[in-house]
Amino acid sequence: MEAGVKQRSRGLVSDHVRTRPAPIENRPTREEAEAAVRALIAYIGDNPAREGLQATPKRVIAALDELYRGYREIPAEALARTFGEIEPYEDFVLLRDISFTSHCEHHMMPFYGKAHVAYRPVERVVGLSKLARLVDVYARRLQTQEMLTSQIATAIDEILKPGGVAVLLEAEHTCMSIRGVAKPGISTVTTSFLGTFHDSTEDQVRFVNLVRRAAAAEN
Repeated sequence: MEAGVKQRSRGLVSDHVRTRPAPIENRPTREEAEAAVRALIAYIGDNPAREGLQATPKRVIAALDELYRGYREIPAEALARTFGEIEPYEDFVLLRDISFTSHCEHHMMPFYGKAHVAYRPVERVVGLSKLARLVDVYARRLQTQEMLTSQIATAIDEILKPGGVAVLLEAEHTCMSIRGVAKPGISTVTTSFLGTFHDSTEDQVRFVNLVRRAAAAEN
């Protein structure tokens, strides 16, 4: 499954790259959110007033603040600091096995796995931890795996302006593994290739082979 494979977008800046998502009008208060949790507890058939559940609404909202902190963050800021001393490096940089957890926007259930990100520097490089940070910014929002893949690639392309970008995500979705068809262990794979990775089959094959070689070595 490919996620939004597209040509380079030089000169364009996607809305999601340099701004945080705009809050909705009349956003509920924390007290209203906690009341909603109590209503859900009652809906599933338990008593929100019993001792073990009295503090649950506060804990749930605190957990949501952490799990969805990406709504308060700007992706471009994760890539803001770069370094110019890269000569004579001319190949791509690959960061493998970036663990992430996100939540499906259809069921609000977790999907989790690994991201593999590569880019071909032109004039500047970014700290490797910043790429992992970028993945986390987008993952900590309600997502589809396809959109998450595309957003990561687009942000790297538009901020770093590299020669090319490759992103591969593989994840297990709990909305499929523990509900519905209930088939655990199924991995969903999405990719996005921009620039030289889009234009060069050789670059795509090298990227995928390097990712797969590492997975094979672990097994």
